[in-house]
This record gives sequence, structure tokens and C-alpha cells, in this order.
Amino acid sequence: MKKDVFIKNIQAASKQIISDLVIKNITIVDVFQNSTFISDVAICNGYIVGIGEYKGKTEIDGTGKYICPGLIDGHAHIESSLLTPKEYYKAALLHGITSMIVDPHEIANVLGIKGINLMMDLSENLPLDFYFMLPSCVPSTPFENSGAILNNLDLKPLYDNKRVLGLAEVMDSPSVINCSEHMICKLYDAVENNSIIDGHGAGFDIDKINSYAAASIKTDHECHTYEELIERVRRGMYVLIREGTVAKNLNELVKGASIHNSRRLCLCTDDKHIDDLLKNGSIDNSIKMCIRDGLRPETAIQMATLNTAECYGLKTKGAIAPGYIADFIILDSLVTFKISSVYKNGKLVVQDNKLITNSSVEVTKINIEPTINIPKLTKESFNISLENKTQLNVIEIIPNNLETNHLKINISALNLDKSFIPSIDEDLLKIAVIERHHNLGNIGLGVVKGLKLKSGAIATTVAHDSHNLIVCGTNDTDMILACNEIKRLGGGIVVVKNGLVLASLSLEIAGLITNRSADEVINDLVKLHAAIDKIAPSINFNPFLTLSFLSLPVIPDIKITDKGLFNVKTFEFINIAE
Repeated sequence: MKKDVFIKNIQAASKQIISDLVIKNITIVDVFQNSTFISDVAICNGYIVGIGEYKGKTEIDGTGKYICPGLIDGHAHIESSLLTPKEYYKAALLHGITSMIVDPHEIANVLGIKGINLMMDLSENLPLDFYFMLPSCVPSTPFENSGAILNNLDLKPLYDNKRVLGLAEVMDSPSVINCSEHMICKLYDAVENNSIIDGHGAGFDIDKINSYAAASIKTDHECHTYEELIERVRRGMYVLIREGTVAKNLNELVKGASIHNSRRLCLCTDDKHIDDLLKNGSIDNSIKMCIRDGLRPETAIQMATLNTAECYGLKTKGAIAPGYIADFIILDSLVTFKISSVYKNGKLVVQDNKLITNSSVEVTKINIEPTINIPKLTKESFNISLENKTQLNVIEIIPNNLETNHLKINISALNLDKSFIPSIDEDLLKIAVIERHHNLGNIGLGVVKGLKLKSGAIATTVAHDSHNLIVCGTNDTDMILACNEIKRLGGGIVVVKNGLVLASLSLEIAGLITNRSADEVINDLVKLHAAIDKIAPSINFNPFLTLSFLSLPVIPDIKITDKGLFNVKTFEFINIAE
């Protein structure tokens, strides 16, 4: 804040000058005390300067309405929306999101520092504040090939950027616990910069939680039970309660939330497809769910505003109080969290679910080298030999969950000969991860249960976290076609059946996002889901995001990378058949 603005704000607060905007007679959500009260709210130079009786150049009658801080998404990967920040912000504002804590590790795993800088550039000068955490694990583990490797010396200069708040989710727990030099350097750099460090404690026992807390890791968004939530809060950590497109943890975790521990709880989306965001909401929907589950509205709002701001050191965000930035929402109803309008820096940006902004954001020309470098594929590329084997190690999908089950299936019961053949009746399909960054020729093969394909194949280059090409299908021919179509598109999502491409979505930027509009992307997603109805009519979860997380080797029990089938509990590769 400039000195002259600082002075004028004090003058407006003390009524020496008239405020720019005053919301009269409105019910204020007091996130400090979990209560509400009626007063005027005065705004000057984009800041809240007073609560009391005020006059303004512009006055709005707030009688019967509520005002609460703009929402803050505590942990999000913009890439999962499939859009650039220049498109994403439009959808986010409609749902009251005025600030986001972004981890660009998806694009960093493909493009390295260039990818981080690209996301920063694409999020500048927008009516939504994007803050960044620096990816700690590129790659997430040494058990896969990504497009880049980032060490602490690569990341260290980025702390000079005011929008960089800390080190993003630390997924490589063995490197933390074993004090591996490369990880210790990243952690220590964050500590030296007085920055927050995010955790990733999927399946952690008490000893691992203690180790992370001792390493100054302050958050975790991987809780699945309220008992896990309580254990982390007891150790001084913030728990980011996640409700994304695939990972949906709120209904279970809210059981552990109360007025007594709510100050250590925040809300986040982690990964949200743009169609899901526009249809079902974002952090606003999490607030509604908290309220339906019995939490006070004021407490739920506190978890989406003040708590997150304090967790990440955003000292002027997250409250309706003098000295705080005037990011706020006017609500028609507190109990239903019905949004009437949204303000950013004291300026109206959303009214009656319509975007109102004078910000002219030009489409940026983005020059990215091709990132789909795969070998010529044949049926032999996908052959899974069963000779002299008795048991299959199978990945079983848990719907709407990032975790999987490790099944062991007797091969003799499947009536198979020398090679594995997908079984639609048993819902056992072939899955492959193909290294696509450096054309190494690596193809990791496996068997998956639970995707419910009755025919055809699906493929995508959104494959967390190294984002190689992942494909699953009922037959080799369609799997090969899907992969070749992905290569032709330069990355994206494809659905194939009987030698025909039913639908596709081009993600020309690193195989993860597109420079096209949200409407165009949603139109393609509608076609993709219609195609899924043809090849998997009984599926009741998002197959694309589900597939994309089957290659993430840091979430139990069993996953697959370009190097093969991986047991996350033991952190070692295992054979498909043994």
C-alpha cells in the first residue's frame, strides 16, 4: 500500500473524508467470534476502513442481506480445470472465490521452471489473486519419469516473487524421514524464507505425522477420517478439508470439526474439472455442505476465509474489518449461502450470477514445444505374459477416492492362457502408462478393476503427477488408436470404440491445459461424457480424473507408472503376475 493511500484510509476511517463505498445496515459475518451483527461497512481505495455509521460517495442498502469475506481456496491445481488462469478466474469469481493458493506442480512436472513461470504470467492482472506454492516434488518420487527435475537451487530464486508463499505439498515422505539431502535443502530454504510448507500425509501413521511436523510442514489435505484430522490438529497442523471432483472428504471430516478446533481447519478443492466447478460449485459448495452437516454458517465461512488467510500469511485477507482488503460477498441467505454479488478490491465483479468486470484479458499466444513423444505402438507393446504365473496383482478402483485396493486374483480362475486378455464380465481391464516426455520407450503395464468399460478405450495425458500418457481399454487395437489420437492432438483426453474416435478434448499446452474458452472445453467434456455413456453405461464417477490418479505413486495402495506396477505401502515395484 502506498503512503498516500494509507493516509487517506485513516482519514476515511475517522470520517475526515467520505469513503468510496458504504454498504448500509448489513449483517456482518464476524469470523473472529463466529457471530453476526448489523452495521455499515465503509470501503476506501479497495480496503475496508470502518464498521459503524458512515457516509459514502456510493451507498448500497444491505438491509436483510449478509456480508462475508471473499472465499480463499486453500490448495488447488488450476491445471485440473483444464483451463489457463485467464479463463479459470471467471468461473471462480461466480462462486465467491477471490483468492487461491495454487500449486503448479502438474505443469512443472512437464515443463519445469518454464511451466511455473507460465502459470504466474497467465495469472497476472486478473480480478482474482493467485498465490503460488513452489512444487517440492518434481518428480513426485524417483519411481517414474517426468518431463523435468527441480532441485532447491532451481526453486530458490522464485521466493523473491511476492506471490510465492512457500513450498507445495511434500509427497516424498521417505526423503523427508531419511533426511535426503535434496529434500532437506528444499525444506530448509522454505524455513529460511519464513515460508509455509504444505504436506501430503496420505496413509500416515503417528510417527510420520510427527516427522512432518518436526520438519516444519504445517498443512495436510490428505485426511480421510475425522480421527486423522484430530491427530494432525493436535500436532499444530492445519487440515485442509478437501472436496474435489474425485477426492471427496468433507462429509467424513466435518464430523471432527467443531468450534473448539475450527481455527486449524481450512477448505480446499485440490482438483476440480471446470464442468464440475460450474455445475456444483467450489468452496461455496463446501460451505453449504458444512452447514448441512450441522456446522454453524459463521464457522464454515471462517474455515474458508480467515483461517486460510492466517495459515498462509495473508495478513490483510479473510475478514470484514478495518485494514482488510475489500474482497467480499453479499449474501441473500446465510443458511443457504446464496450469493447475490461479489466484490474484489471494493469493485463489483459479480452480480446475480453474472460476471461484471472491465478487465479486458487478451488471449495470450503460448509457444510450447511438443510434449507427446511416444514410440510406435503395437499389440506386443501391451502384452502381459502369464506364463508360469499363478496370481495377478490388480489395481481396484475405489469410486470417488484417490486411494485404491490391492487385489490378488487367482489366474486359473480366469481361464486365461499365455497372456492376459481383458474380461468385461469380471471388469478386469488392461492399463498402460507410456513415458511421453523424452521418448524413452518405457511402458508400464497393469490390470485394473472397477472402471466398468464394456467396450473401447480411454486415454489421457493428465496423469498425476508426472503426466505421462495413461490408457485403459478392453482391447489392444482401441488402446493403440487412443494413444495415436492423443499424439495427433498434442495431448488431451480421448474416448475410442471399435476403431473409431467417439470424442476428444485437445490440451495443447503441456498436454494438461488449453488456451481455449471454458465454454469450448465444457462442450468437449459433454461429448466425452456422452461417449463414456456408450462404452461404460453403468459408471457413476468421473472416469477421466479417476484414471489420471491411478498413476500417482504416493497414494496407497497400488498404482502404476511408466516403470511398472508400484506398491505404495512398501514403496517398491511389483510384478503384474507372479
